[in-house]
Amino acid sequence: MHEFASPFAAGLVSGERADAGDLERRLAGSGTLAFRVALSVLRNREDAEDVAQEAFVRAHERFPAIRDRDRFRAWLVRVTWRLALDRRRANERRRAREDRATPRTSAQDGESEAIARYEATRLWAAIDQLPEKLRMPLVLASIDGHSVGDVARLLRIPEGTVKSRLFDARGRLKEWLS
Repeated sequence: MHEFASPFAAGLVSGERADAGDLERRLAGSGTLAFRVALSVLRNREDAEDVAQEAFVRAHERFPAIRDRDRFRAWLVRVTWRLALDRRRANERRRAREDRATPRTSAQDGESEAIARYEATRLWAAIDQLPEKLRMPLVLASIDGHSVGDVARLLRIPEGTVKSRLFDARGRLKEWLS
């Protein structure tokens, strides 16, 4: 190797190692966050694990290009949210194709299980009807258990805005479900 290129190459390698270590630290602190965001959209553990894994792959690929690394968690939430929405749409299209191809058989479930499933479906349908600006804070705060401050940082909006959106979202859900 040329004597002038050697220090330059060493700097690149050490920079890559620093990036890898920084990425590992950030992913370690955000691993369950990506899974919970995906689970809140998909409501299926296996799909949520796949989406979280895909979000980690995207983070690994694009981490060097992220300018504001202090906002990595917010970036990861947005990427995971979009990937989960894409997966849900793909699942819905697949189910629609399967429903057209095969006739449905009716299975007898217990009455209480059917009622619980109906109520859960109704609740999630109502949540899905909310505009995204109300749905995201509601899912992050009420379902994933983040504090108002965490939600504000993840979505890059003021805490007061998070509180008002939570109030509006809960009011709409109460109105729709009662």
